[in-house]
Amino acid sequence: MSSSNERHVNETEVNQEKKKIKIPHTYAILMGVITLAAILTHIIPAGVYDRVEKDGQTLVVDGSYHRVDQNPFWFFDIFTAIPKGMVEGGLIIFYIFLVGGAFGIIRKTDAIESVINKGMFLLKGNEKFMIVGIMFIFSLLGVATGMAEEVIIFVPVGIVLAKAMGYDAMVGTAMVTIGAASGFIGGMLNPFTVMIAQQIAEIQIFSGWGYRTIVYIIILFVSIMYVMNYAKKVKKDPKKSIVYEENQNGDLNFTEDISSFDKFQKRHLTILAIFALGILFNIYGIFELDWYLEELAANFFLIALICGLIGGLGINGTFEAFIEGMKLIVFGAIIVGFAHAVLVVLQEGKIIDTVIYALANSVKHLPSEISVVGMFILQSFINFFIPSGSGQAATTMPIMAPLSDLLGVNRQIAVMAYQYGDAISNSIIPTSAPLMGVLAVAGIPYIKWVKFIWKLVLIWSVIAASALVIAVILNIQ
Repeated sequence: MSSSNERHVNETEVNQEKKKIKIPHTYAILMGVITLAAILTHIIPAGVYDRVEKDGQTLVVDGSYHRVDQNPFWFFDIFTAIPKGMVEGGLIIFYIFLVGGAFGIIRKTDAIESVINKGMFLLKGNEKFMIVGIMFIFSLLGVATGMAEEVIIFVPVGIVLAKAMGYDAMVGTAMVTIGAASGFIGGMLNPFTVMIAQQIAEIQIFSGWGYRTIVYIIILFVSIMYVMNYAKKVKKDPKKSIVYEENQNGDLNFTEDISSFDKFQKRHLTILAIFALGILFNIYGIFELDWYLEELAANFFLIALICGLIGGLGINGTFEAFIEGMKLIVFGAIIVGFAHAVLVVLQEGKIIDTVIYALANSVKHLPSEISVVGMFILQSFINFFIPSGSGQAATTMPIMAPLSDLLGVNRQIAVMAYQYGDAISNSIIPTSAPLMGVLAVAGIPYIKWVKFIWKLVLIWSVIAASALVIAVILNIQ
C-alpha cells in the first residue's frame, strides 16, 4: 500500500512540476535571439555578397560571396542594438500604433454589434446564415486591418450570439476568430504582414493581390464549412460539443443578452460606410498616388476621428478610444523594434550574408517548388518563437528575400511563404498572445481548442503549400 501511495504522490509532484513549466515570454525569446546573434558574430565567418540595383530592387549577385574582416559584438553592444532596432523599425512601429488606435475608435462606436443585432432580426428562423455573415465580416476586417488582438473584445459577443442560435461557446469563438484568421491568412491588404514583408523585399506594396484573393476565397469557404459542420452537430446533439463539460459547469456562460446590443441606427451605417470608403481610398492611394506607411496611417487616423465624432464619442471619448486601441497593439508594435535589433547584430556583425550563403547551398539543388514549401515550413516553425507577424517579417524577410534570389524563386512567392507560415500557425500555437487572450476570455481550455482546430489548420496548410507550388509554376509576380 505504501509503495502505491508513494507512486501516487510522485505522479502528483510530476504533474505539479509540469504545470509550473512555462513557455518563455516572446520578448525574452527575442532577447535570447539577440544575444545568440551577438555570440555568433564571434563564431561565424564574416562575409558579404555584392548587390546590384535592378528595377527598384537591391538584388544579391549569385556567386559573389566573399569573406571580410570580422566585426564581433560585445556585451554592451547587445543592449545598444535594441534602441538602434527601434529607430530602424520606427516607421512600422508607429504605423501599427496609429492603425491600432484608429480601429479602437471604430470598435468603440458599437457599429459592428449593431449590425449583428440587425442581422439576427432579419435572419430570424435562418440563423445558420448568421455564421456565414459573421465570418465573412470578420474576414474582411482581417484582410483590411490585420485584425488579431482586436478580436478579443468581440469574442463574448460571438458567444452570446451563438448561444442565442442554439450553438455552443466554441461556435461563438470560432465565428469571430476563424473568420478574422481567414482574412489574415488571405492578407491581400494586411498592413502588418504582407505590406511590411513586401516593403522589406522591395516589391510593389500589395502586388500579387489577385492570386492572394483566390487563395483567400478558398480558405474562407473551407473555414465556413468547417465551423458550420461542427455547429450542425452541436445543435443536433449538445453532448457532442467539445466544451460540453465546461458548459455544464457554467464556466462558459455569459450573462450578456443580444437585446443589450445597440439598435442599428443610421449613424452606424454611416460609420461602416466611411470606414469601407477609407479602406478603398487607401487602395487607390497605394496604386495611383504611390502612398506608403505615412499616408496610409494618416488616412486611417482621419477616418477614425470622423467615425468617432459621428458615433457620438465626442472629442475626449474619441481620443480615449484611440489610446485604448493602441494599448491592445503594444505587444505587436514594440516587438518590431526587438526583431530589428536582431538584424542590427547580424548586419553590423557582417554574418547575415554568411547565413544566406549557407542556406542557399543547402537547398540550391532542390526544385523551386520544394524549396518554397520548405520556406513555408520554416516560417511556421519560426512563428512559434516570434508570433508577431510584423516582428517575424522584420526578422526573416531580410534573409528570405535574397535567399529567394539565389534559389530562382521570385520575391513575391517568398513573401507568400512567410505570410502563410506566420498566419496559419497563429491559430494553434500557445505562444500566440491573441489566441491565448481569446481562450482566456471565452473560458475554453487550450487543449479543447486544439482538439477543435487542428484539422482545419492541417487543411489550411495543405491549401497554402499547394498555392505556393502553383505560384512557382505560374511565376506569380
